[in-house]
Amino acid sequence: MGDTSLRWRTQGFGPGKWLATVASIWIQCTSGSSYAFGIYSPVLKASQNYDQSTLDSVAFFKDVGANFGLLSGLLYSAVFVSPSSASSTSCLRGGPWVVLAAGAVQCFVGYFFMWLSVVGAVPRPPVPLMCVYMLLAAHAQTFFNTANVVSAVENFPDHRGTVVGIMKGFLGLSGAILIQLYRATFEGNPSSFLLLLALLPTLTPFALMCFVNVYDSHEVQEKRYLNHFSLISLIIALYLMVIIISEHILSLGLIARIITFLILVTLLSSPLSVALKAQLRNSSRHQGTAHLVEDPDLMGPLVQRKGEVLADEKTHPKREHEVPSGVGQESSSHEHRKPGRGENLNLLQAMRTIDFWVLFLAMSCAMGSGLATVNNISQIGGSLGYTSLETSTLVSLWSIWNFLGRFGAGYVSDYFLHLKGYPRPLFMAAALATMGIGHAVIASGLPGALYAGSVLVGVCYGSQWSLMPTITSEIFGLKHMGTIFNTIALASPIGSYLLSVKVVGYIYDIEAASAGESTCTGKHCFMLSFLIMASVSVFGFVIALLLFFRTRMFYKQVVFARLQHF
Repeated sequence: MGDTSLRWRTQGFGPGKWLATVASIWIQCTSGSSYAFGIYSPVLKASQNYDQSTLDSVAFFKDVGANFGLLSGLLYSAVFVSPSSASSTSCLRGGPWVVLAAGAVQCFVGYFFMWLSVVGAVPRPPVPLMCVYMLLAAHAQTFFNTANVVSAVENFPDHRGTVVGIMKGFLGLSGAILIQLYRATFEGNPSSFLLLLALLPTLTPFALMCFVNVYDSHEVQEKRYLNHFSLISLIIALYLMVIIISEHILSLGLIARIITFLILVTLLSSPLSVALKAQLRNSSRHQGTAHLVEDPDLMGPLVQRKGEVLADEKTHPKREHEVPSGVGQESSSHEHRKPGRGENLNLLQAMRTIDFWVLFLAMSCAMGSGLATVNNISQIGGSLGYTSLETSTLVSLWSIWNFLGRFGAGYVSDYFLHLKGYPRPLFMAAALATMGIGHAVIASGLPGALYAGSVLVGVCYGSQWSLMPTITSEIFGLKHMGTIFNTIALASPIGSYLLSVKVVGYIYDIEAASAGESTCTGKHCFMLSFLIMASVSVFGFVIALLLFFRTRMFYKQVVFARLQHF
């Protein structure tokens, strides 16, 4: 049995990194349930007799759970087994499946008990217990995200930005995908949507986790098939945007909603065909190599035809994820030397570096101001005289702008890194500068400014979610990537709390009180808040530029050199 498994593995049959990528994409498509809070929050509020402040408290625990990924990163690092050192060829030999299973259990427990509470099957829980349910449900998202993103980067270390953009992009689309499923099946019954969230994001990882693993292989045309995945994600995003706009203009009946969802399912199935083509090509290549050994008479012609492949395999028999010695690294003879930039640092070692805190501060500015915008976009629209239909359309389209930023920043930064060695922090700085412009546009209060500003802020906010994990993997290494980038992600709720509560909410209440009303109407309601957030984004731009100058030689002499080498 072991010989058979080994032969299948060496000949390219069975699970591989292409099927692992598809499995991760599908899990990402169902794991963004925290983005669908607006669908079930009204029934949660009504059934539990919550006031708005209590509901906001529950939502706060949702944001904390969805961004506190430290435990998922630690679990991944603890259970992961390198494919080169694994003694078994089983798809369960490593660690990603453990992380996915832990996330699935949390998701089910959190949403299932919320559903039981909403339908009255159990006594109404106290608010702190409901907050625990929400924390568990949202916390599961970090486990899915860590397993999928880190394993994808391990599988495609030379195209990190692209694969992180794909994974983060589908996560950004997942909220819209789940809402489309809800409208095709449980429209008008949000309590059933809670049960759906308890089952679908739980069963999907359990069904696919066997495929999600790290495979020690390198192929010549990896970028070609990754581009196919990228094209599919763009088509799905465009389709969802058309559907969202259509639903807010037209009244689609049940049959129309079912048909549009079935089309969406077909589009979501298409990555499998890309993976099968890549797998078959890889299988053919390995079979051709095997014939060289079985039939010596064919060796000459086949060596000529497959010279490039054989030369690559002979030169690089095993995929190396470590960067070559260079900037920030010293001789390996010093066993207790301080790890350099680009080596595998653990969390504590990373936190002792200036790069970590510079990256954390830049992310606090970017993610905090972005979340503050989306959390208050309905109130901003109301103060500027937008109709409820217009503001709800803006909220729905935010997921599309978020996706474009996540995917686009990863893909574009990968392209220019491979082409000229441009450091990724440069793109982070550009996104922060553009985000500052977006905040200033919203602050102007001009007609249509909220539309234009929300597009700029949404795209730039999403870009940080693909740039930050990729930069983390390059500066601090792959071994503890999950732990480190999830710790840096804590900048999101911290920044959001400071800007949403201490700036936007505080100034809004002052403006409303000055008019003797509970709500505020006019440009002045959010003008100062968004000018402050524009200034915060500009400050983040300066911080990101600092990271760029600190790492530009490292990217040129180490990262770019490694990419040219392979």
